Amino acid sequence: MENKSHRLMSEINMVPFIDIVLVLLIIFMISAPLMYRGIDIDLPQSSVNTIKQEQRILLTVDRNHNVFVDDEMVPINRLESVIQKKRTSQSDTTVYLKADRDVPYGTIISVMDIVKSLGIDKLGMVTEPLKE
Repeated sequence: MENKSHRLMSEINMVPFIDIVLVLLIIFMISAPLMYRGIDIDLPQSSVNTIKQEQRILLTVDRNHNVFVDDEMVPINRLESVIQKKRTSQSDTTVYLKADRDVPYGTIISVMDIVKSLGIDKLGMVTEPLKE
């Protein structure tokens, strides 16, 4: 009987190990998005911009069929002239189109046709990521 009580335990209890691994996993999942913030530095100033910035125009169509260029409401019959004024001579203008899901497909196509008629090839649709 005494022999059984002094016998070494041959199995390792994995439950505490799994608990620690799960806690570390949760900590890394929470802290990982914070790590992509970048490095805080103060850049020197220059009068010459060496990096070519891409010109962006944001078009928004709400559920009432109102069209906005950036934050300014524009009637659809004036949309072409307003975009042309905002657009510079750069050929790399990108237009992003945000449309409410309840807006009819025809309205969105009309706005896209106006953008394409101006010779703007970079047209992106803004969507919301799926919620899991």
